[in-house]
Amino acid sequence: MSRAYVLQPFRPPVNLQIDYERELNPQQHAAVTAPPGPCLVIAGAGAGKTRTLIYRVAYLLEQGIPAERILLLTFTNKAAREMMRRVADLLGGDLSSLWGGTFHS
Repeated sequence: MSRAYVLQPFRPPVNLQIDYERELNPQQHAAVTAPPGPCLVIAGAGAGKTRTLIYRVAYLLEQGIPAERILLLTFTNKAAREMMRRVADLLGGDLSSLWGGTFHS
């Protein structure tokens, strides 16, 4: 049986130069800089959940994770739009390859 390989273009990590320790509290910083993989953030209203997720996206991009491998989900369309707007504001670029939306259809 033969194997098939698909070459992927090399994507250098994004260099955003964000000072995560200065921008985030210790709990947010721990969530943002956790090893790559799924991340679930649970906290009360106004605790900075969206901020944490936005900075997590930036951190993953800086670690070389392609944007199309990142999925941001929330429960409402309004929250999803706000989340994607805030990612765009922080990254200052094209988000066409980043996945974001709601759990609902």
